[in-house]
Amino acid sequence: MSITLTPTARRRVQHYLEKEGGEALRLGVRRTGCSGWAYTVDIARAAEADDTVFEDEGIRIVVDRDSLPLLDGMEVDYVTEGLNHTFRFENPNATDACGCGESFTVG
Repeated sequence: MSITLTPTARRRVQHYLEKEGGEALRLGVRRTGCSGWAYTVDIARAAEADDTVFEDEGIRIVVDRDSLPLLDGMEVDYVTEGLNHTFRFENPNATDACGCGESFTVG
């Protein structure tokens, strides 16, 4: 099991953690959108009992038990497109995504 960050994403997450005083990046999913699932991104103050904790070059990533099967193997990037800045998810579990890129489907 793994979740990794690109160098650009690691720098951005480190900035957020220093600014917000968090311990880790929290990744998860929630049911929504036209394709079924949407990613959630937050700062974690601490890991919860049912979290799996990953570390990528000093950055801790926590994922809850229910989200883990949908996110395992994912790479997170941080991209700039014009004036927009966003995290981008390369998820090997996603079999389809909606046209706007806000939600995904698993097989």
